[in-house]
Amino acid sequence: MGKRIYIIAGEASGDLHGGNLVRELFAGAVGEKLEIRAWGGDRMAAAGAEVVKHYRELAFMGFTQVIMNLRTILRNIDSCKQDIETFKPDALILIDYPGFNLRIAEWAHAKGIPVHYYISPQVWAWKKGRVHTIKKVVDRMYVILPFEKEWYARYGMQVDFVGHPLLDAIEQEGKTRLVPLPGDDGRPVVALLPGSRRQEIARVLPLMARVAKRFPQERFVLAAAPSVPDEAYTEHLDGSSITVVKGRTSDVLRYARAALVTSGTATLETALFGIPEVVCYSGSALNVWIAKRLVDIKFISLVNLIMEREVVRELIQDDLTVETMSAELERLLAEGPYRSAMLADLTALQQKLGGPGASAAVAASVWKSLASSS
Repeated sequence: MGKRIYIIAGEASGDLHGGNLVRELFAGAVGEKLEIRAWGGDRMAAAGAEVVKHYRELAFMGFTQVIMNLRTILRNIDSCKQDIETFKPDALILIDYPGFNLRIAEWAHAKGIPVHYYISPQVWAWKKGRVHTIKKVVDRMYVILPFEKEWYARYGMQVDFVGHPLLDAIEQEGKTRLVPLPGDDGRPVVALLPGSRRQEIARVLPLMARVAKRFPQERFVLAAAPSVPDEAYTEHLDGSSITVVKGRTSDVLRYARAALVTSGTATLETALFGIPEVVCYSGSALNVWIAKRLVDIKFISLVNLIMEREVVRELIQDDLTVETMSAELERLLAEGPYRSAMLADLTALQQKLGGPGASAAVAASVWKSLASSS
């Protein structure tokens, strides 16, 4: 009969890491028939999973967006539960996306379905009380940041630190041939990563476009998310000569000398490619007001959180202006002690996260648990 695994990833980064995990799960299915059904995206589908719901239908950003779409979210949760029950998986793997996935975890645990959680919710930043739910309903937690193992230990929970899956993705990219970006004219490249959610694109990209006009000696290349319509980017370019490249973020970063990046996983991805960057964040006044009262962290970028000090500059809300972005970019582009120090810190960051192998480690653990439960 073989084994059945159900995987849920609700965002582009989850689909990236889910795709690598699906590939490793199939690689570990030696002599065993394996079916994987999933909520995810194109990368998971390409790796062999049957994707029944695309993450682009699930991405709601910020407190206000969640409240406005609460009915849709609750409908999605009910639909997911029904689909899992029909599929009857031997294991459930949840990838990040905590607002949705923790609800599914509670339900699945009550149904007796083994729950594996890959990429811990950032409970160390906010909603710390969720750790007690996680202890009850998650059978195996795989964490990707070095400090998370110690943090969970304080609450009496043993978790597995598997390293960061971006290292897997970057290692894979390094094996591929570097394909030239369109419009190459020999100028140094500045990468723009304005995010994959329309709300954040609309807030940050117009500022990036105005910055680009101030640097005629550099070529600005925007790494567009494959799931986002072209017009979500092009309507904010304001006549600037920015090249938009879709679905090739790693290629853009491999060419870049510096980058302007919205907060999120992209800040770490850029850093692991060794690209000096400035982190740009602007949210709605209500979201920021709520976050300041709920979030207990000193930095918003994963780079600084992991290094436990400011490695990359964070420009947040009122500090995010065309002038501040331009000044920081000028420092990043120029040869000198500032750029050299950041490059050295980015090398130290890579060493702190260890080497690739997160996807293989999680897949091996899942297969081991499936074998022991047979």
